[in-house]
Amino acid sequence: MIKRRGFFSQAIGAAVGTTTLANAQPRSKPFDLQGHRGARGLAPENTLPAFARAMDIGVDTLELDIGLTKDDVVVISHDPVLNQDLARDSTGAYVSERVAIRSLTYAQLQTYDVGRIKPSSKYAQTFAQQQAMDSTGIPTLESLFEMVRQRGKNQLRFNIETKLSPLKPEETASAEVMVRNLLQVIEKNNVAARCTIQSFDWRTLEISQKLAPHIATVYLTIQQGNLNNVGEALQGRASAWTAGLAAKENESLAAFIKRAGGKVWSPFFRDLTQALIVDSQAIGIAVIPWTVNEKADMERLLAWGVDGIISDYPNVLAEFKKAN
Repeated sequence: MIKRRGFFSQAIGAAVGTTTLANAQPRSKPFDLQGHRGARGLAPENTLPAFARAMDIGVDTLELDIGLTKDDVVVISHDPVLNQDLARDSTGAYVSERVAIRSLTYAQLQTYDVGRIKPSSKYAQTFAQQQAMDSTGIPTLESLFEMVRQRGKNQLRFNIETKLSPLKPEETASAEVMVRNLLQVIEKNNVAARCTIQSFDWRTLEISQKLAPHIATVYLTIQQGNLNNVGEALQGRASAWTAGLAAKENESLAAFIKRAGGKVWSPFFRDLTQALIVDSQAIGIAVIPWTVNEKADMERLLAWGVDGIISDYPNVLAEFKKAN
């Protein structure tokens, strides 16, 4: 049996191809159950009600995304711009233009309601179980920390994604400004020991390691057709997505992440094989895939021995966790 080191480490030993929990090996360390954007499948994403729902379910970690307003308030939002399937203005109309959150003050941002998905959208069809909650605004990161504190959830962790793109610098704050403001809120609320910072844009991870080496960084990847933030780097070419870093010849992605200073690899779940998980854990890189919503996929990944799973339906994932 291979032993692995690093965040949320545990013993593994399921056979390749195993797809049932009954054959999964006992875990020596806790599995990390993460609620994606709170509990997106059940409540409006990245809102206080969604995070409250995730806490009620019993997640270990709240996964969330952040951006900065014009006046440098750290707010929780997946999109750098107002989502046209979510955001309604003061008249109740869904926004129809591309409005960057960075272009709005926090006071201006609070005039938008994100508590109900646009009924005619594909998003509404995808998350038909999501409970609408009118008069729900985009929250600040500090308000989330305060809610968790008031509920006495002093062990709950936060996996915070910086939402920016090196290809669209005009839509967000710079990587350094975003990280500095994020770290200020984390330190002010004394939750650094319970936070990880993740991103597809590795510049923010590099900056975070320099400014706050005590906070672990999580390397997000996707390798699907035209969506591939590590493709160039793995071919040995410097990439804007990987902070100008390139993999060495024959270097695995996990080894590349470790050399970059990462503690956790968080890939799109369809990019994973059990061999990749084993190899990553063997060099001390924990593997926590996203976003896993189907029971069969959860079961397979648990049997393969992942260190955690990020899901829109943490209630379903929690059932598997109890069975394991």
